[in-house]
Amino acid sequence: MAHAHANVADLAQPMFSRDPTRDNTEETVDLKGKMESRLLSMWNNVKFGSLESSTEIGTEATVQQPMEQIFGEGIEGFKSDFTSKIWLTYRREFPTMSGSTFTTDCGWGCMLRSGQMLLAQALVCHFLGRSWRWTPERPIQNAREFQEDYIHRMIIKWFGDKSSVNSPLSIHSMVTLGETLGKKPGDWYGPASVAHCLKAVISAASQENYEFDSLEMYVAQDSTIYIEDVYTLCRTATDSWKSLILLVPVKLGNDKFNPIYGPCLTSLLTLEFCIGIIGGRPKHSLYFVGYQDDRLIHLDPHYCQEMVDVWQPNFPLSSFHCRSPRKMPINKMDPSCCIGFYIPTERQFDNFVNIITSFLIPQGVASNKEYPMFSINHGSQANVIDPSNVRYSIYETDQNWVTPGVNDSDTDLESEEFVLV
Repeated sequence: MAHAHANVADLAQPMFSRDPTRDNTEETVDLKGKMESRLLSMWNNVKFGSLESSTEIGTEATVQQPMEQIFGEGIEGFKSDFTSKIWLTYRREFPTMSGSTFTTDCGWGCMLRSGQMLLAQALVCHFLGRSWRWTPERPIQNAREFQEDYIHRMIIKWFGDKSSVNSPLSIHSMVTLGETLGKKPGDWYGPASVAHCLKAVISAASQENYEFDSLEMYVAQDSTIYIEDVYTLCRTATDSWKSLILLVPVKLGNDKFNPIYGPCLTSLLTLEFCIGIIGGRPKHSLYFVGYQDDRLIHLDPHYCQEMVDVWQPNFPLSSFHCRSPRKMPINKMDPSCCIGFYIPTERQFDNFVNIITSFLIPQGVASNKEYPMFSINHGSQANVIDPSNVRYSIYETDQNWVTPGVNDSDTDLESEEFVLV
């Protein structure tokens, strides 16, 4: 699949060009407002903001900065942040998966790859910090950069494409553990199934790798987070707290995405807690990391690359980072998706619980029959009368994704190259 590379200098040019016949103060002010708004929407969300409130507050907070400062930081900040995300795509010529003849996941593994990318982002936040940036083709300068390079490679190695105790988060491991969900190698997954598969993979990895001892994963059942269950999961016997990866499978509409949820979804992406969304369209999964206006910016796994031997020292990193942001209209996405959060401390989890509800209910809706994106319950799921059937919840949410007879496409017809204006 050909990726369109956005030339930032070319993209920026129209923003400052002016038709001499339209030198009008009102138009200039209007143009400046549009420039600010678009740059802010681009920068605040892909960085997931350092905000714990809505994009409107983000706009107010930066209006006093000079336009040139926002412009320069926005473009370079966005490029650096996007390129630093770990990009996991289709691979070919990897060792055969157990119980199958597959040596590639091309054509069927895109949702698993999207799930891997979401998990990789959580691990980057956990081990390197949200502000970590990858600087390609620059020699390591000091001990800190040496350590960061080691951790960066360690995370990628965990996702290496073969069955190995050193790669516990591999697609091979996911497919093997997916069999407990009734999946076979080559089967399609939906967002909810992948969430449960990721939980199983992390649980298995923690048995063999001490690095995962300080980390837990919680998958919200029936789009509900049960606070008491999270405390039980994350609090240790010594009353310390394990960092939390929180996955919330949701369905935002019946057959089609309900547009009233659009602002909720994009405002969630401005939260520093949020590590992105896995979804896309049926048979075509994408990992959404931000938005610009009414389009979601994503990393696309539909790019078949040769397997890289990540167990060799100084293996090449370039194929694990994408330089070509793409975007898709939010109204084209399938209503079934999974929202991810990384919450490192108990205090931050309490903060998350306190603020998140205000992001979940569509604003300006006259009817009170509309549902929030997901719910918070301060008790335990065990105390809920007549809980829903677990398998029903998983597979009904994913029904569109696993419809037989619909093939995946390696090209995303709804996707566009990323532009600033």
